[in-house]
Amino acid sequence: MNTRIIKLDPDFPDLSFVKESADVLRRGGLVVFPTETVYGIGANYLDRVAIDRLYRVKNRPRTKPFTIHIADFDALKEQAVELSPRQARLVNKFWPGPLTVLVFNVKGEKLGFRMPRNKIAIELIRDAKVPVVAPSANLSGDRPARSIGELTMQLKGAVDIIIDSGPTEFGIESTVVDTTKEPYEVVREGVISKKEVLADYHILFVCTGNSCRSVMAKAMLEKYLKEIGFSDKVWVDSAGTGTYTGIYAAPNTIEVIKEEGIDVSDHKGKSISPELLRKSDFIYIMEHIHRKMILNMLPEADSKIRLLNEEEDIPDPIGKPLVEYRRVKDIIKDKVEDIFLELFEKEKKS
Repeated sequence: MNTRIIKLDPDFPDLSFVKESADVLRRGGLVVFPTETVYGIGANYLDRVAIDRLYRVKNRPRTKPFTIHIADFDALKEQAVELSPRQARLVNKFWPGPLTVLVFNVKGEKLGFRMPRNKIAIELIRDAKVPVVAPSANLSGDRPARSIGELTMQLKGAVDIIIDSGPTEFGIESTVVDTTKEPYEVVREGVISKKEVLADYHILFVCTGNSCRSVMAKAMLEKYLKEIGFSDKVWVDSAGTGTYTGIYAAPNTIEVIKEEGIDVSDHKGKSISPELLRKSDFIYIMEHIHRKMILNMLPEADSKIRLLNEEEDIPDPIGKPLVEYRRVKDIIKDKVEDIFLELFEKEKKS
């Protein structure tokens, strides 16, 4: 067949082409489209002919079901899925994003769902107005396509439309968690690590540059957690309000934390993001100004924000002598001990 290829800007896609592709999906066509993980082949879940065609195109065993991709939480209700409080907490942390969850509907059928965060994917699914399955764009057993150039010739001639928006963000598949079992089981570890997705608590330390204070706080809390075997229960991260991805820890940070028996020389900094803030249960900031910057990005994070030192801002030691780094480290160490004790008490009661 003659496959139409549509090139779209990943950040500013022409939505008229997205709507056109959604109409093809709704009428039973197959559409290859990008997600933040890999490219997928979309089909209308309610159209048995389209689903049969998708199985043939992928050469996929009929015993292996497809994941339903959704654009909002109302789509779960339409599929007769009622999430437990724990399931809802999990998906609210990582959706939209690279997480697939397996759940039971009210009939006891096990279904897989994912809400991608890729702009084109979300718009396509929303405009289709039908549940959309979207297995990875590859023949069964082959490597998923991270770009249109990696699609096999068989697929290029077997689908109706290919939306090309360049390489995907991650290039690996979503993490799949089976929440129908207790404890939850990671069926496939993808973008999100097993440890992160199964953690009971997510704690984020925020400073300005993510090279000094937040790095110290993260390192100290991780040390305490490791000492009592709590590392799997708590995921600890750090970020900056005014930094760039990949920044290293300041040399003096590395030195004073080394005095605590911790090595942070491999630290790679990152900026705060809606995704990072959303999945965090507690967000500890170093200065009052950090709250304003976080709320400008994600207003609903307000209830999760705490000042690490409630008495006053913790000063930024960047560019100052080693003695100032030690002073700041000692303040942070004292406050992080309080967080650790709070977590320990919560665990003892649970």
